[in-house]
Amino acid sequence: MADSKPVEVCVKAAAGVPDILGDCPFCHRILLTLEVKKVPYKLHLINTDDKPQWFLAVNPEGKVPVIKFDDKWISDSDVIVGMIEEKYSEPPLSAPPEASSVASKIFPAFVKFLKSKDPNDGTEQALLEELKALDEHLKAHGPYINGEKISAVDLSLAPKLYHLETTLDHFKGWKIPENLAHLHNYIKLVFSWETFDKTKAAKEHVIAGWKPKVEA
Repeated sequence: MADSKPVEVCVKAAAGVPDILGDCPFCHRILLTLEVKKVPYKLHLINTDDKPQWFLAVNPEGKVPVIKFDDKWISDSDVIVGMIEEKYSEPPLSAPPEASSVASKIFPAFVKFLKSKDPNDGTEQALLEELKALDEHLKAHGPYINGEKISAVDLSLAPKLYHLETTLDHFKGWKIPENLAHLHNYIKLVFSWETFDKTKAAKEHVIAGWKPKVEA
């Protein structure tokens, strides 16, 4: 049986506001997973511009998210999610391999388009292709990626779509095309979860977090 003592989890603090939750979609994924599994946790907000010494001592790479299991600090969101699934089996969130790879290219395609300074470099088209493929998948298999039930794939994808929507609208005035109706319904569905709302960074912190990368 899993222990009832809260697990310790380190996530990114907002840029310039170290006592508020920051804009990392991978941290958001971990918090969502803990919430859906109803795992009690203790949050450490890490100022990634000025990392505390204790944090670097237990996690020399200095990356977030990290979580403490059995007195060991574990990094990498994929590994963390796998461990949470193993230790806290209810509700089960793992998805079959064919569902797990759905939408896996959306985030890198989004980042390329967001950072792109050349409107004709194909990055917008590449992102649209990925979003269309997701829309088709949802049309055939929705409302979630793995059908009727929320899975780990949704908990990974929802934060990335939140970043995509927020930053592309802000920096490029770009929105997901209306004709991708199944994708729009999916976004509405996942963004309306109480757990999503509770664990997301405010839009202004998402924008502030991406600003240096966009302007680089």
